[in-house]
Amino acid sequence: MPIPYLGELAGLATAVFFAGGASFFTLSSRLVGSQVVNRTRLLVATLILLGLHLLLYGSLVPDASRERWIWLGLSGVIGLALGDAALFQAFVQLGTRLTMLVFSTAPVVAAIFGYFLFDETLNAVQILGMLLGLGGVLWVVSEPDGQPRSQSQQRVYLFGLLFAFLAALGQTLGAITAKYGLEGDFPALSAQVLRMLTATTSIWLFTLLRGQAGGTFGTLRQQPKAFGLLLIGALFGPVSGVWLSLVSIQNTEVGIASTLIAMVPIFLLPIGHFVFKEKLTARGIIGTVVALAGVAILFLA
Repeated sequence: MPIPYLGELAGLATAVFFAGGASFFTLSSRLVGSQVVNRTRLLVATLILLGLHLLLYGSLVPDASRERWIWLGLSGVIGLALGDAALFQAFVQLGTRLTMLVFSTAPVVAAIFGYFLFDETLNAVQILGMLLGLGGVLWVVSEPDGQPRSQSQQRVYLFGLLFAFLAALGQTLGAITAKYGLEGDFPALSAQVLRMLTATTSIWLFTLLRGQAGGTFGTLRQQPKAFGLLLIGALFGPVSGVWLSLVSIQNTEVGIASTLIAMVPIFLLPIGHFVFKEKLTARGIIGTVVALAGVAILFLA
């Protein structure tokens, strides 16, 4: 029996898990750096997913057609390897708030792609819900900080914007290619294994070519706490979060799934306040209410 609103519920749960994963990755990155965390989390997540797939389906690697391998492999490289690498670099150069401002435009792009590639349509109420959800997110993360920038800081800022846009584009194209690879009744976990395998293989080949593999493991050995935080983050993000995102993409329109997944900044508000001791402003609270109202409209439409 089909679960009502499975795609929407999975998309919202994805945002919760991504928010938790981002928090643990932030704590780990402060100890060992974002690039070490980025490549190691993919390796850890892949090993966990392979174990889960063996436990649930009796094989490490799913039996899939060449076409499915191609689509899901492209999705992994574009969304998880290249897209996330750009996202992590944007966090460094631009900061979390402005990065998420640009990154939150991904659902709009996804809806446009969904319209042309999958004949997906959104009625007026769904469009209103999506606009409210995105508007609330954008209003929250675009709150000005009032800090002047020098010429060199402006250059870093502009490149940060570029990386954030590339991350949003990677998120969108990763979702689109995953949609093709998920056609039929192919299990979401199997799809995630294929995506993660290709993403991890590509990023570690690049790491080996640059001679950075030894340094990565050496850094982690010196900071065991960072690895523990990274492991928890991998369970939240690349394992549970991305798995749920595929369930969402498979069971609802790309635009709606991406909009719900884009609620990550909203769930980061209480985490930022209680964990990172960030000040929670009235604008942040109002924006949260507006965004959640948009999510409610998407559910009821």
